[in-house]
Amino acid sequence: MSTLTKPTPQVKKKPLGQRMAKYWGFYLMFIPVLLFVIVFHYAPMFGIRYSFYSWKIIGDPKWVGLANFEKLFKQSQFSVSFWNTIVFSVIKLLLNTGLAVVISLLLNEMISLKFKKLSQTIIYLPHFMSWVVTASVFSLLLAPSESGLINQLLIQMGVIDKGIYYLADKGWWRVWYYIINVWRETGWQTIIFMATLTGIDPGLYEAASMDGAGRWKKMCYVTFPALANTIITVLILNLAKIMNLFESVFVLQNDSVRRATNVLQTYVYYQTFNSGASADYGYTTAIGLFRSLVGLALMIMCNFASKKVRGRGIM
Repeated sequence: MSTLTKPTPQVKKKPLGQRMAKYWGFYLMFIPVLLFVIVFHYAPMFGIRYSFYSWKIIGDPKWVGLANFEKLFKQSQFSVSFWNTIVFSVIKLLLNTGLAVVISLLLNEMISLKFKKLSQTIIYLPHFMSWVVTASVFSLLLAPSESGLINQLLIQMGVIDKGIYYLADKGWWRVWYYIINVWRETGWQTIIFMATLTGIDPGLYEAASMDGAGRWKKMCYVTFPALANTIITVLILNLAKIMNLFESVFVLQNDSVRRATNVLQTYVYYQTFNSGASADYGYTTAIGLFRSLVGLALMIMCNFASKKVRGRGIM
């Protein structure tokens, strides 16, 4: 005997004014956030027009059209900064994500729960240090003088004869930049992968054991496939932010390596504040607009990739 299902009645929404009067407390708490977004995110967008002007400290803005964009593409230092931004960000992303997966797998295999929690805490802690403190600590560790722990250990081991100023050599600077980033950020990323590992159905491991699979085969055929979607998602989401590189580079730079290690945001900083009276705010605004356009293109690409992989976009 078939039964007729009654259509679900649609709830009529109250007018906006009535809803605001009822939930006035929530709207009141939202006001500071709204003001913050308007003042610091939307209001500065009106300054984009200055990318088409030449505006120095002395004098009024002068319309130059696309001259600022022509200038930046002719500047060799701009090209170096742009490619450094891409290379530093991508290599850092791949290293941090890859090592975070490895560390997550190792933590997941630990039997002792207390030791596992202690290891997780130790690995997470560097993330909560500011970049200024991190740079100060590693500047002391890598110093070429007697206070440099790394150099003293290598000298005592007979690996080197005298101290090396690692942060003043552009080759060594890059190596240590990646090492410092891995030390500081990798542990924090393991949280995402540990959450994924915790959500894996234990029945899958039991079924694999019944089929005679050992620990390695369980990782290959159960753990890695379960992590694959999360790994791809993390890579996609972080790829959209690769143009936002500044603080980690800025605090580790010095005059010896600055020109070879500049990224777009440090290049803008030095062009604005280290150029004296010749600083052209129109030129630096043009660089900022270019960086935003590249970031927008990356967001669109990552959104498309996210829809293909995850079935939903990131925007």
